Amino acid sequence: MNKNILTFVVAIILLSVTGTAAAADNELEAFKKAIRAKYDLKEMAFANNDPKPILEKFYTGDVLSVGPDGVSHEGTEGIRPVYENPDIIGGNVKIESYKTQVSGNSGWDWVNFHVNPADPAAEPFTFKMLFLWEKIEGEWMSQGEMYVVGEFDTSN
Repeated sequence: MNKNILTFVVAIILLSVTGTAAAADNELEAFKKAIRAKYDLKEMAFANNDPKPILEKFYTGDVLSVGPDGVSHEGTEGIRPVYENPDIIGGNVKIESYKTQVSGNSGWDWVNFHVNPADPAAEPFTFKMLFLWEKIEGEWMSQGEMYVVGEFDTSN
């Protein structure tokens, strides 16, 4: 009888672990899908030379953005001049997730942020970026970002 109880307990534990792993996979896939929609919004805003969706639907009001030169932009009003600069918003971007993590209402995503500047004479470049995300009232919003010039190798 003890052997049957032990077998039952082991089976319950295995089912619990399998269920937890499946839930984590589902959470990660849902997060990836939600932030991909946000990246699509940001890419479209760049293509349309329209900073409004980025400022109102991508970032939280208390966003913190830190660039390669160490300069910080805090809050929507602090980041607004960056996105209202026609040399920046007029270009085209493509955001490529590299490494994504989520746990509950918080997540982050390392990305390649490919930029084709508005000026056709300017060379395209890529940033390695880290976006920080928070789920607020059911919607994922970026609370912050850090970026440096460079690119993650996605060939693997």
